[in-house]
This record gives sequence, C-alpha cells and structure tokens, in this order.
Amino acid sequence: MSHDEGRPRALVTGASSGIGYELARQFAGHGFDLVVNAEDTGIDDAARELRKLGASVEAVRADLTAEDGVELLYARATADGRPLEAVAINAGVGAGGPFTETDLAGDLRVVDLNVRSSVHLAKLCVRDMAARRRGRVLFTSSIAATQPGPFEATYAASKAFLLSFSEALREELKDSGVTVTALMPGPTDTGFFGRAGMEDTRVGSGKKDDPARVAEQAYEALMNGKDHVVAGSVKNRAMAGAAKVMPEKAKAQAHRRMAEPGSGDD
Repeated sequence: MSHDEGRPRALVTGASSGIGYELARQFAGHGFDLVVNAEDTGIDDAARELRKLGASVEAVRADLTAEDGVELLYARATADGRPLEAVAINAGVGAGGPFTETDLAGDLRVVDLNVRSSVHLAKLCVRDMAARRRGRVLFTSSIAATQPGPFEATYAASKAFLLSFSEALREELKDSGVTVTALMPGPTDTGFFGRAGMEDTRVGSGKKDDPARVAEQAYEALMNGKDHVVAGSVKNRAMAGAAKVMPEKAKAQAHRRMAEPGSGDD
C-alpha cells in the first residue's frame, strides 16, 4: 500500500487500546501515517482498524520495558528515512495496592515502562527532531502527577516524573522548533484499572472519561503547541487547579480515599 511520501508520520506507543489507540485515530484522521506500538497482539487488530481511516500503518510489537524493545521500535519507525513529525509517548501501566504488599516486579515494571522507556524513546526522537528543527512530542502524564498517590505510589510518582520531565524539555527546546506537551487525563474508561488491580477502589469503580474525547483534546493541544492539557471532565480541571494550592499531606489523604483497596464499597 503506497502512500504519498509527503504525509507526515507519527509514532504512538501503547496504541492497542485506550487512550493510545484513540490518539492514533486522531493522527490518522488528520492525515498522518502511523507507526503504532504495543507489546500485545492487539496492536495488529488496532492497525487494521486504523488503516480504514486511510493511513499507512506499521504495527511494531515490542516490550518497551526492555532497552532493546525501545531500540527496535525506533529503528523500525525510522528505517525508511522518513522523519517522525510527532511522537506520543503514551505506553504506561499502574500497580495498585499497599506498597508493602505489591509485587516488586510489578512496581519495577511501572518504573521501567512509564519512566525509563519514556526517557529512552524521547532521547532518540528528540535528538532527531531538534537536528531538523521541527517536531511535536506528547507525554501521557496524569492528574495523578499533581499529588502523592498512596496505594498507587509508584504510578503517581512515575506520572509526576513525566510531567516534570516534559516541562523541563519544553523549556530547553523552546527555540528549537520542537514542542513538548504533557497530557494529564483523569480516570478514563480503559483497561487500566483492571490491569492495575484497582477495580474495587473508588477511583476504579467510579465514573470515567471517554478515551476518544481525551485523545481529541490531547491532539488539539499538541497541534497548538500547548505545554499541557488537563483532559476529560471539568472535575479533572478543578482537581488540577486545587492541587496547586493544597498541601501535599492533604492531597495524599484525598488520594488515599480514592485509591485505597475496598474504597469502592463505601
């Protein structure tokens, strides 16, 4: 399937479902060709659906918690010499429960995927973009980045890392032609809470935002070169605003009420 070489190309990680899939749909719907990544076989189904929107789509199955997975993805995404105009560094996982009881491997997987792979992929993409003096980078952070996250401690910390990292890169790159945007969704209707073992929590069992709407707001913010976007409901924006003035201890207590195992039964 040959496509116009003039079409821009975007790379989206964690694109087999949820916000990542919807981000890929936004790019495809706005004339981008795609390289999409996930570690599961669902990425092939996602790619088939995305091609129906008229995009050329390459699916790359790779586990980004491994360094060679990140290297493989980047090599495949740039193999034909076409530059990446945009990258959505979106792949992420959570681990819910008391830190004393959660599985160490699960906690380290959160760090390896959400933090380490994001830094690694950003290093490869941003160097290229800065050299070309054009490009757009989106990091999927979270409103969890604005507060300590008891009972998902590694996850909230990883999202705080991504928010800080994206804001720092943005300042470094401000005269380079490369923009950096942090996406900060609230609870969204994806498989996240099930995978994180958080379905019995208040946040996991409560009302959630539509991932398609979150992705639409993210795409718009990215194309407008905004520094961040609090996506989803008005409640999320209120929470992000309140987080600027609340003490950390109060935020931690509020998060506990949302994320403590069994809180969904209240």
